[in-house]
Amino acid sequence: MNAPKTPITPATPRLTSLSHGGGCGCKIAPGVLSEILKNSSNLPNFPLPPQLLVGIETADDAAVYQLNDEQALIATTDFFMPIVDDPYDFGRIAATNAISDVYAMGGTPIMALGLVGMPINVLPLETIGAILRGGRDVCRDAGIPVAGGHTIDSVEPIYGLVVMGLVHPSRVKKNSGAQVGDVLVLGKPLGIGILSAALKKDQLSAEGYARMIALATQLNKPGIALAALEGVHALTDITGFGLAGHALELARGAGVQIRLDWTRTPLIAGVRELGSQGCITGASGRNWASYGHEISLPDAFGEVDKALLSDPQTSGGLLVSCSADSAAQVLAIFHAQGFGDAAVIGEVTQGSGVSVY
Repeated sequence: MNAPKTPITPATPRLTSLSHGGGCGCKIAPGVLSEILKNSSNLPNFPLPPQLLVGIETADDAAVYQLNDEQALIATTDFFMPIVDDPYDFGRIAATNAISDVYAMGGTPIMALGLVGMPINVLPLETIGAILRGGRDVCRDAGIPVAGGHTIDSVEPIYGLVVMGLVHPSRVKKNSGAQVGDVLVLGKPLGIGILSAALKKDQLSAEGYARMIALATQLNKPGIALAALEGVHALTDITGFGLAGHALELARGAGVQIRLDWTRTPLIAGVRELGSQGCITGASGRNWASYGHEISLPDAFGEVDKALLSDPQTSGGLLVSCSADSAAQVLAIFHAQGFGDAAVIGEVTQGSGVSVY
C-alpha cells in the first residue's frame, strides 16, 4: 500500500537526526543484555505456571501461554527509533517488525497496542500522526486492529507495538526445536542495516531505498502456513542480532551446531559495494564483539562479509529449521507468498555454536 509522502520542510528535523540509533540497530548488544538479565530474571524458586509454554529461557521471539486444548496466546512487544526519515515509512517498518514475532512462533496475530514516545515540542503533530498511520495501515494488512496503546513525551522518537496472536498449542514453533539433520531456509535477503547506514550517509539511491522499504514492510505471513508443516521444527526471525546472532540462539536452544553456507545466503543487491564504501552500522560491530568467539569463519572471510553476517536486520526474514524432505514445501510456501529470495542456506549438525563455510 502506498501513501502520499509526508513532506519534510526545513523547519521539520530529519527523524534519524533525533535518535542515536535506528531500527533494530538500537537493540542492546547481546552480551550486555545477557549480563543485565542474569540478575533480573524470574525469582529463585518462583513456580512458573505450566500453561507458560514459552518464556525467556531460550531468548525466543515471544511468550506463549496456553489458554485451553485448542488455543495458546502469543504475546510480544517491539519498538525502536527511526531507521528512515519518512514518518509514514517509519511507522510501517516498526509495525511490520513487531508483528513478525507472532509469525515467528507460528501464530496468527489478533490485535495490537501502540507504543508511542515522541518529542512533542520538536516534531509537528502531523509527522507523529503519519507515523501512527503507517503502523495502522500495516496492521490492517495483517488483518488486526490497533485496539489501544500508550503515549509519552520523550527526548527521542520511539514507535512500536504490543502484538497478540493465537496458535494451536501443538503448532508452537520454538527457536529451540532444531534437530540434527535439518536444513535451514532463510526467507529474506540480508543487508537492511547496511542500507540504513548508507541512507544516513546520503549514499543510498532511490532504487536502494525502495528495495529497503519493500523488504522491511513485507509481513512474514508464511509463518502461519509453515507452522502447519510437521517437518518444520523451529522458527525465528532475523532482527537486531543479525543472522549469526539469531542462528546462535537456535544452536544454544537445541544444543546443536548451525552450519551456514555463505555462498547460498541471499544478500540485497548492492550491499557488498556499500559495505566496502564504509556503510556499516555500529551495531554489527557490537554484535560481533558479543558473540564472535562462538562463530567459526573460513579462511580469508572478508570484513564486509563479517559485517553482513552480524548486520542488524530491521524486520528481517524468517529462519526455518526443517527436515530435508520438507525443504521443497517450505520454499514453495515462501515463493507463493512473494518471498522470491527465500533459499536453503545451511544445515543442523551435532556440536555447538555456528560455523560458516
